[in-house]
Amino acid sequence: MHTVAIIPARGGSKGLNDKNIYPVAGRPLLAWTILQALASTSIERVFVSTDDQAIASVAKEYGAEVIERPEELSGDKATSESAILHAIEVIERDYHIPIDIIVFLQATSPLRKPGDIDRAVEIFIREGADSLISVTKADDLTIWESKDGEWKSLNFDYRNRGMRQDRPTQFIENGSIYIFKPETLTVFGNRIGKKLSAFEMEFWQTWEIDTIEEIDLIEYYFTKKNLAPQDVNQ
Repeated sequence: MHTVAIIPARGGSKGLNDKNIYPVAGRPLLAWTILQALASTSIERVFVSTDDQAIASVAKEYGAEVIERPEELSGDKATSESAILHAIEVIERDYHIPIDIIVFLQATSPLRKPGDIDRAVEIFIREGADSLISVTKADDLTIWESKDGEWKSLNFDYRNRGMRQDRPTQFIENGSIYIFKPETLTVFGNRIGKKLSAFEMEFWQTWEIDTIEEIDLIEYYFTKKNLAPQDVNQ
């Protein structure tokens, strides 16, 4: 069974300039996700899809193989799904790998513990899923929405709050790990198909990097949780 990791990482970012290669805990942000994928025993090859030469250089330095993404799949409105479909085509055509499982990892969500990726793949296979998302429990989060000047409670009834432990358990899609079969993407046009499984992670693993304000928080957890894998070249 051929399982490959695909990490989309285009150049440019509105929230944080050069976000994918911004220094985080002593390495470019992208490097952490590459090293985590390389440390996984489930993953055969690790690919980075990018339109940016600086990102490509970092990807190669840390042991990933690079897929050059065409310009039409690199704009702000280009979806991750379109980049992955292109990557699948290149991998199967140029690398002659018949892909069975895709592990899609977002570089901006690097708070993965050792073994997380392998455990997620194990669940995906065991449950016979066509897609899997990583989630964190939304424990005691009361969510409101403001619409047309009126505030509405979305995931609870503010008039009858009840006990926290009596509320339905809800989960956040944390964006760290997605797993799916190639045909899921081609049939549904989406990373999520018909039979979905979930891999639960700890709440602190919810955080991701979109702006510079999150850098300190991510670095804190990298240190506190000892998340840094060794460079494969060391």
